[in-house]
Amino acid sequence: MYARGLLCLLLLMVARVNATPQIQHWRTENGVAVFFVETHELPMLDLQIVFDAGSSRDGDQAGLAMLTSALLEEGAGGLSADEISQRFEKLGAIYHGQSGYDSSSVSLRTLVDTGKLTPAIENLNRVVTQPDFPQESFARQRNLALVSIRQKQQSPGDLAGDAFFATVFGTHPYAHPGEGTEETVQALTREAIKGFHQRYYVANNAMIAMVGDIDRAKAEQLAGYLTAGMAAGEKAAPIPPVPALTSEKKVVLEHPSVQTHILVGQPGMKRGDPDYFPLYVGNHILGGGGMISRLFDEIREKRGLSYSAYSYFSPMREDGPFIAGLQTRTDQAQAALDLLMLNLRQFVEQGPAEEELIASKKNITGGFPLQLDSNRDILNYIAVIGYYGLPMDYLETFTANVEAVTVEKIKDAFRRRLAPDRLAIVMVGPGSQKEGGTD
Repeated sequence: MYARGLLCLLLLMVARVNATPQIQHWRTENGVAVFFVETHELPMLDLQIVFDAGSSRDGDQAGLAMLTSALLEEGAGGLSADEISQRFEKLGAIYHGQSGYDSSSVSLRTLVDTGKLTPAIENLNRVVTQPDFPQESFARQRNLALVSIRQKQQSPGDLAGDAFFATVFGTHPYAHPGEGTEETVQALTREAIKGFHQRYYVANNAMIAMVGDIDRAKAEQLAGYLTAGMAAGEKAAPIPPVPALTSEKKVVLEHPSVQTHILVGQPGMKRGDPDYFPLYVGNHILGGGGMISRLFDEIREKRGLSYSAYSYFSPMREDGPFIAGLQTRTDQAQAALDLLMLNLRQFVEQGPAEEELIASKKNITGGFPLQLDSNRDILNYIAVIGYYGLPMDYLETFTANVEAVTVEKIKDAFRRRLAPDRLAIVMVGPGSQKEGGTD
């Protein structure tokens, strides 16, 4: 009896892993796009409302989007932050807000029991559409942001990341850190927060992703609740394309850290890029596959110059960065950088070996079903699909698109998209200034 029950459980798990979520799509009466996956394995609903309200909308007020996001749950519709939090807690619901370069979002996990689901949705609607932005909360959150910014000065990794984005993106909206700088955050006002919310947290600038134990009719009803009272507003204007680097740019910063942090890269690709799969699979071979990747093998395993070495593309609405990086002892920083650059040049010129491609395809396709093994995983994927306008069959065709990648397609894509003689190079560590300066 026990063996039979265990077998049934295993069969259910296999079915879940191999199933491709079926995405349903519609628009609410006020025009908000909704993307929904119905699943009945848990009596839960996970949802996310995404707004085109990321730090790329900050303008000259860096930190504005992130501070607005942090303040949403600090008081809304006449309720205090404690009252809002207590209402979610009593319902067993979990609220979370976050902000990135392209977007800001609010998410909710709640039970689907009617006595809990409806009030949880109503509380979320209050947070999104009726934030009060209390002055005392604004002052506290701004101070917390300033503390976080100052703490970054003690982190060589954070300093390297900020310097890298500033060097790669120049005057583009992606260049500044999402949390802003001490100067810009000090200058933010409650009125600026309210204005940002009124401009960007609107129906024509939003989309909803939902995954859970409800049917289509209930999902449509809940989407209506979520957007009730949301001003129509206007869709945000397109952000400008990211210009390519025209020459190598090197930044070397002194920091009393244990190791030197090195980042190398340039603008890479955007969401929905036609070269996505050759670049993705190729990078898995180069530095994205962990211990089986070429950079890890050449830099750590063969020469012991770094504990880890990696590379990745971070696609965004416009071209996000390609980044290769490592941390190493300062006395061998130049040797590690030289080896990193050598491997990048060789990969662009020669591409991968066929056996490397076969191994990476197996690794990617074998692990992909596990990335859809929970409602939250599925939610994250459909939010990306909906927000960036990716094909609705993206998940269904993912494995086939990976399998279609060839060595020649990788070589062609990398030669066109990665220029080893026009990279941004950032080095942060002790004694780094003795090796050079800031170009």
